[in-house]
Amino acid sequence: MWQLIREIQKNRELIWGLALKELRVRYKRSALGFLWALLHPLLMMIILTIVFSRIMRFPVHHFAIFLISALLPWTFFSQSLAYSVESLVGNGDLFKKVNVAKSVFPVAAVLSNVLNFLFSLVPLVLLLLFFRFPFYWTWLYLPVPFLALVLFTLGCSFFFAMANVFFRDVSHILQVVLSGWFYVSPIIYSLDFLPERYRFFFHLNPMIYPLHGFRMAIYYGQLPSPQSAAMSLACGIVALFIGYSLFRRYQEVFVFYV
Repeated sequence: MWQLIREIQKNRELIWGLALKELRVRYKRSALGFLWALLHPLLMMIILTIVFSRIMRFPVHHFAIFLISALLPWTFFSQSLAYSVESLVGNGDLFKKVNVAKSVFPVAAVLSNVLNFLFSLVPLVLLLLFFRFPFYWTWLYLPVPFLALVLFTLGCSFFFAMANVFFRDVSHILQVVLSGWFYVSPIIYSLDFLPERYRFFFHLNPMIYPLHGFRMAIYYGQLPSPQSAAMSLACGIVALFIGYSLFRRYQEVFVFYV
């Protein structure tokens, strides 16, 4: 872990440059450009709100706020993995020529989505103003679940970026995994909607804890339990430790596979 911190500190300018490049490439030749960072979660929220609050009629007050409070952190997570899984393969020519820490590429992919996430908070604020939904003081707690989410995302990013170097099928499999993961995470529903006998299995999903933290702070105006906050951070730290340990173990042979 300390090795990763040193690598980030040493290569911070390169990481920042790669993150900005990732954003520019993502929106290159797009008529709306960076506005898509605002429109993507907003459009997804509108579609899901129509389906689940109008057609399927989920009994949730202000369903749009309920949904977007968990949809935004999920979008950050899924987009970070989608971009980081290709980060080593896509930059193979660069680290074949330049002696640079391989970890900078997944970190830069995640950082670019941190910036994207910050932009995407704008439609959330506008939505709250439109519906005259209160801004609770518990927004001050949001850095805690966000830190846990970033740590967990980094750990997963290291793992999938490493695996994709050796097996190119990983990037395709990941899309299927994320699709399934979305529906077993409490984003379009609350765990209270599920039969009690099934809730234990959903609690095995590590994403439940940061998503719960975001929803409690934004929608309910409450703080999660100390146990939930601790589990959120613990899952992030464990994921980062495992992901980076595996990444570091095999990083010297990446050059032979990209």
